[in-house]
Parts: sequence; C-alpha cells; structure tokens
Amino acid sequence: MTLGVTVITFALLHALPGNLGRDLIANPKATPQAIAQFDQQNGLTGSIWVQYWKFLDKLLHGNLGFSFRFDRSVDSLLATDLPRDLVLGGISLFLSLVIAIPIGIAQAVKRNGVADYAGTAVSFILYSMPQYAVALLLIQLLSITFKIFPPEAPDGSWLYMLEHPAGLVLPIGSLTLVSYAYFSRYMRSSAIDTLAQDYIRTARAKGLPERLVLLRHLLRNSVLTVVTLIGVSVPSIVTGTLITEQVFNLPGAGLEYFNAAVNSDYEVMLGITVLVGVVTVLGNLLADIAYALLDPRIRY
Repeated sequence: MTLGVTVITFALLHALPGNLGRDLIANPKATPQAIAQFDQQNGLTGSIWVQYWKFLDKLLHGNLGFSFRFDRSVDSLLATDLPRDLVLGGISLFLSLVIAIPIGIAQAVKRNGVADYAGTAVSFILYSMPQYAVALLLIQLLSITFKIFPPEAPDGSWLYMLEHPAGLVLPIGSLTLVSYAYFSRYMRSSAIDTLAQDYIRTARAKGLPERLVLLRHLLRNSVLTVVTLIGVSVPSIVTGTLITEQVFNLPGAGLEYFNAAVNSDYEVMLGITVLVGVVTVLGNLLADIAYALLDPRIRY
C-alpha cells in the first residue's frame, strides 16, 4: 500500500506543469544552465522511473528527502513538527473516546429517552459543523467574550506546549468535540445492535447484575466497530489537525504539508505522504490486533 502511494504521488508531482528544478531553486529567472546543473546534482535527470528508483533507494535507507527551501532534511522538519501533532491529536483522540464510548452506551441503554434525544441532537450539530467553525466559536466564547483561555496555542516545542496547558484547551477541545460526535454515533448504533443479541438476554435472565452485563458483554462486543474507526483515525493525528493548526497558529506536520504544496516543496510533500502511508498501515494493523484481543474468535 505504501509503495503504491509513493508511485502515485511521485507521478502526480512530475505531471505538474513547469520545471521541478526551477521550482526547487525557487527562482523563476534561473538560467537553463543553472537548472541543468541543479537537476544533475539532485538526481532529477533521466526518465521518471529512474528518478523514482533513486527516490526509493533513498527512502529504503531512511532518507525522506531534503527541503531546498528550508535547507533542512525532511527528517529534521518532521522531528520538530510531529511531536506537536502527537500532543494535539493524541490527547484529543483519547478524550473523544473516553467521552463518546460511555455516552454512546448510555444512549443505547436509554434508547428513545430524553437523554438519547439530547445526545443525538448534540452529536448531529457537532458532526455537521466544519472543524474551523467549532474552533472559531470556542475562540469567540472562551477567549474573546469571557477571556478564559488564550486564542493561540503555545508556540514552541511539545514540552513547552505541555508546560502551558491553558493554550492547548481550545485546540484540543475543538478536535475533541468533532471526534466525539463521530465516535458516539457509531458507538450508539453498535451498542443497540449488541443489546438485541441472545447472549445479552441470557445474561440478564441468569440474574447477572446490569453493571456486569454492560461491562462484560455489551462494552466488549460493541466497541469493535469503534476500534475500526480508531485505526482509520490514527493517520489524522499526523496531518488531520491542519485546519486546527491554522486557526490556532500552531506549526505542525499538516500545516507543513500545506505550505509545501503552496511553495512547490516536493521533497517535503513526498516525505510526509510516505509517512502518512506508513502510519495508515500501522493503524489498520493495530486495529486488527485489537480485534483479536477483544474477540478471540477472530484469531481463527
């Protein structure tokens, strides 16, 4: 899968109009001689397959490329940006699951009640709102109107961000609200299906306390659907925070990818694309492993 992603991305970048050498030099007035020398030095000569083989050879040796605009390797750029994304996306994903799973189960157990209707209404509102709208509303309410939290995220390393948690409340809160709406709807539907199974009725008929029925039988079996969503959501920790990064002025891998596309920084685009492909494969692998742990029947 990752190999296919690199082939498609590499081909699309080389299909763009213009000259890669001129774009990388970042000088529209570069002479043909300067462009030819640059192409020769950086392996941009020969057919696209020859260039792709050179790129793949570097990739297999752990080299994600070099940003000529920043005069830095892509590895060093990601080493700076990724920890910020892991803090922002990781915490928001964890909080959204902690909130969505019990609320989804509660809605299923109290189906068609007042609490269920209220939770459904909140989920639909949040799910239908663009991510930037949620972020701007939080800024307006909690930063401008009541002046509780700062409107910008801490500008520094991931350790600096953790040392100033007040600046993380709004960006993490906006991501958590959107993710919560996404997970809670699936959790409610899965729990409703599980409640209709025979083993739930059998457990209740045997006199098992309701708390144990929910924990041992309902939660473990209905959470499988959410596990799939978690595996799909893992790559969003790397680049899915792009809009939030822009709103709260937080430099991360998502914003780095956007700037690379605008500035024709192809090496950065390729490096981040490969990274996202690898993370996507790992996310699905972790989801499969979690399946086997939650439901031993899947092992066979």
